[in-house]
Amino acid sequence: MCFNETNGRISKLMSMIKALPINLSNLQKTVLQQIVRGTTKPYRLVRRAKLILAAASGESNSSISRRLELDRVQVRQWRSRWFEEREKLSAAEEQQVTEKALMVLIKGILSDRPRPGTTKSFTVEQVVQIVAIACEECEKSDRPVSHWTPSELADEAIKRGIVEKISPRSVGRFLKRSDITTTSRSLLVKCQN
Repeated sequence: MCFNETNGRISKLMSMIKALPINLSNLQKTVLQQIVRGTTKPYRLVRRAKLILAAASGESNSSISRRLELDRVQVRQWRSRWFEEREKLSAAEEQQVTEKALMVLIKGILSDRPRPGTTKSFTVEQVVQIVAIACEECEKSDRPVSHWTPSELADEAIKRGIVEKISPRSVGRFLKRSDITTTSRSLLVKCQN
């Protein structure tokens, strides 16, 4: 079976899946239209508001996908997210929240969720110790070099037990943030003052 054949079958299956129905209250529709008409709103937010309005008017995922130049998976994702949040929206309206409060809630629904990133690997103390090494003379560390390079600093930080592992690139970022490049006579003067 070739890729196009498989892709065609997947496409056919996807088109058979019934799109989740989107029903908007008058207030929700008004807030979404304000987002669409807003001149200072982020493009992604406006496009997602358009997507929800189109879905509520009965437009198919394929049609929305073509018109807004989005992948159908994205259209399904945002339709699904709105569908999941419908009870929260209804509850807010039952509590008679202001239009402004509803706008904040809707913007939250249409915003990207936080993505998991890498955790900070180095403490402030470790960074300070690495930068301090950069201020030292290389000879004190028994290094056969005339000045510190990020690679040499990374090796020295590991040797001294400051960190278990660190890349020269990370060391370079620390030095750049510290307004220090590599050790030179001018840097030593700067560190000693």
